Amino acid sequence: MQIIDRNSLDILFDTLKRRGFNLVGPTIRDGAIVYDRLTSTADLPIGWTDEQNGGTYRLKKRADVAVFGYTVGPHSWKKLLYPSVQRLWRAKRDGENFQFITEDEEVSKFAFIGVRSCELHAIAIQDKVFINGKYIDPVYKLRRENVFIVTVNCGKASGTCFCVSMNTGPRATFGFDLALTEILEDNHHRFTVEVGTERGAEILREVPHREADEEEKAKVEDIVAKTARQMGRTLDTTDIKDLLYRNYEHPRWDEVASRCLTCGNCTLVCPTCFCTTVEDVTDLTGEHAERWRKWDSCFTMDFSYIHGGSIRSSSKARYRQWMTHKLATWIDQFGTSGCVGCGRCITWCPVAIDITEEVRAIRGKE
Repeated sequence: MQIIDRNSLDILFDTLKRRGFNLVGPTIRDGAIVYDRLTSTADLPIGWTDEQNGGTYRLKKRADVAVFGYTVGPHSWKKLLYPSVQRLWRAKRDGENFQFITEDEEVSKFAFIGVRSCELHAIAIQDKVFINGKYIDPVYKLRRENVFIVTVNCGKASGTCFCVSMNTGPRATFGFDLALTEILEDNHHRFTVEVGTERGAEILREVPHREADEEEKAKVEDIVAKTARQMGRTLDTTDIKDLLYRNYEHPRWDEVASRCLTCGNCTLVCPTCFCTTVEDVTDLTGEHAERWRKWDSCFTMDFSYIHGGSIRSSSKARYRQWMTHKLATWIDQFGTSGCVGCGRCITWCPVAIDITEEVRAIRGKE
């Protein structure tokens, strides 16, 4: 474990930029901490934190100058790895035939700054879906191969976090090039650094650093342990797959359906949801055609539409599909839960539906 001081964070950014990486990380926009392009550490949410609960998100000024003193916001890294709108192909008329126009995917090299442990697990889940199975998504694969990941171990949990229940945090254990832990004390602001890859080691060699002492290593353990005790939510995952399979007709589905707006917010902010739809478009002359892939949601009526109507026409059916897929059938499909305990679906639900509360209600009344 190494130590860099606060000023060396600027050097780290400059080093990554010299290596051709475009920096993406947390910044304040529209009243939230979102992921966007960064030009320097000045763009980071220095001295800001967030307060989150069911259906509630507010920014709040901290009493210090912590750089990463917040939890996850409405954005996840899938917006860069798995873009919300993607052209699959285009074609133009060539006499009585069509000529397909191939396009080389131009992908920039990105350095993801401030990735949390739960988000690393979410990326790993999407890796399993898109590049580790029989069928490989070439766009995702190309983007994924061009990412440098700087993780930050969480020093604060929100009111909707439950990563401890899902064994996904708050400390990162894999999937990063460099992992930082912020230590902020009077007149001494520094970061511990753990190296996860040889590429990470190469970058760190260009940044002033020193070996961490035993006291600093102990501080990391204390910070992570304190964060683990701050979890705002818990989820009992014991036998959860079979629990939900046994309860397709549980009365709780009707109760949650009476509140659910089927707006799809939970699926849009979720870092693992990947449902899409495909749209074909042509111009008025019929000379040009394109096919686009766009993010969709299992909460929309059209998502399950086939000839004759929608398979899941009720709010109850759509909410049940989402939650049972996330926590149960996903395990059968991909060998892992589709939930990483980030709490976004709770925070950004307009009516504060809480996935942990729904599981608890089903378990309690079984």
